[in-house]
Amino acid sequence: MTPKIEGLHHITAVSGPPKENYNFYHKILGLRFTKKTVNFDDPSTYHLYYGNYDATPGSSITFFPWQHVVKGSPSTGEATEVQYAIPPGSTHFWAERFSQLQNKPTEKTGQFGEKMLSFADNDGMAISLIEDTSAAKNETKGYGGVPDEYAIRGFYGTTLTLADTGRTAELLKEFGWTKESSESSLIRYSSQPENQLGRYVYLRKNPKLSGRFGRGSIHHIAFRVPDDEAQQIWRDKLIDLGFQVTPVQNRDYFRSIYFREHGGVLFEIATDIPGFTKDESLEHLGESLQLPPWYEKHRKEIEKQLPEL
Repeated sequence: MTPKIEGLHHITAVSGPPKENYNFYHKILGLRFTKKTVNFDDPSTYHLYYGNYDATPGSSITFFPWQHVVKGSPSTGEATEVQYAIPPGSTHFWAERFSQLQNKPTEKTGQFGEKMLSFADNDGMAISLIEDTSAAKNETKGYGGVPDEYAIRGFYGTTLTLADTGRTAELLKEFGWTKESSESSLIRYSSQPENQLGRYVYLRKNPKLSGRFGRGSIHHIAFRVPDDEAQQIWRDKLIDLGFQVTPVQNRDYFRSIYFREHGGVLFEIATDIPGFTKDESLEHLGESLQLPPWYEKHRKEIEKQLPEL
């Protein structure tokens, strides 16, 4: 029996200079800085991770920060928005915070009745904070002056913008996700991860959204499976369904497979194991540069070319 895929694991995006990225996500959004490592394919570039205090699956956003990358804009065939879960009653705090720190966000009711704030990060990526009773049960800490009771718990979901939603919807059904509701050109699919984080994917039909990939663009979204066995079952199934799936890639904190779904979005399926405490204790996550074993002998050279955060 093929196991269900329960929720998002992480989301990876492209940013501009790393210090600006760090300031926004850690000091303004108040996320925990959970891992400082490098792009495994380009060790001269950081790979930065932010999440909730425990760095649980469904909370981690990761960035490839490139100093001179062109500014991106949303396009059909991409994930185009990140949604975070905040506790009920938190909207007022966040609206006030952003009014003081940057442009005033848009406060609105979503198409499915969600109470939310929408804005863009420092690189232009669309973000919404959505009040969510279920996800609020996850305890965490706030950073950058954000009180714990208002802190972001993890992902609520993400939006995929597609020329046609049909075949992507079929794949989400294969994953075990449920078509929960739809409004005009927007469809919502849900899953039921135990921690209730990253349980929604919105499919938006817009065949004419023409942008370019760059700073502020979402590179891929990752779905979670518990272990290597479940991942292998899904790799075999996806190949049987006709997808071109990569071999398993060791990402140190999880194992990954990648494929491009029919709408054009790059999907990853990542394992929950071994997790972010593999090389640092929970109390000290993100405090020092972590390198995969094959780069350790080059640590001094790598550290010299990476900018300070």
